[in-house]
Amino acid sequence: MRRTNALRLLWPAALALALGACAGGNYRPVSDTPVRIGPAYTIRGMTYVPAAAPTYDAVGYASWYGSESGNRTANGEQFRPGWITAAHTTLPLPTYVEVTALDSGRRIIVRVNDRGPFARGRLIDLSRGAAEQLGMKTQGHAPVRVRRVEPSERDRERLRKGKPATSLPPLTGRELQRLRERLATEAR
Repeated sequence: MRRTNALRLLWPAALALALGACAGGNYRPVSDTPVRIGPAYTIRGMTYVPAAAPTYDAVGYASWYGSESGNRTANGEQFRPGWITAAHTTLPLPTYVEVTALDSGRRIIVRVNDRGPFARGRLIDLSRGAAEQLGMKTQGHAPVRVRRVEPSERDRERLRKGKPATSLPPLTGRELQRLRERLATEAR
């Protein structure tokens, strides 16, 4: 009789564990270590070669994604659309980048923890939370500068918990104009 009662008590727990595994559980904890660069890979006929890139600084276009809630990111974490994260084709995972919207000058720090975008002409895919913070969610895509940064441990911790980093003042004047000209030159 005791064995039957024990099985009745364990059955719901076993079922919950099994369903959790089917739903894509067993995610990697959100952590900054280990940093993974990874091997070259090919998507839709295009080969991407991940690299350390400590001085990465590029201009191009950002898009955003958010319907993949709960999916596993390329570094094994759970994707959470409201967090301030991004996908990049070649930067190490995770990496921190400053993203500047070239139309408004707004700047944010983002934690890169996934691979993408795999659409031609796109430099970075932002999570819904990052797109909202940058002010580009309604546009769908926007011209940006993406620059690798080493934020403070406080900002890293905030981003690892899904919170925004410390606000950055917007770029204005000559620097913003220089970046817009750089985009026009490199986009040709």
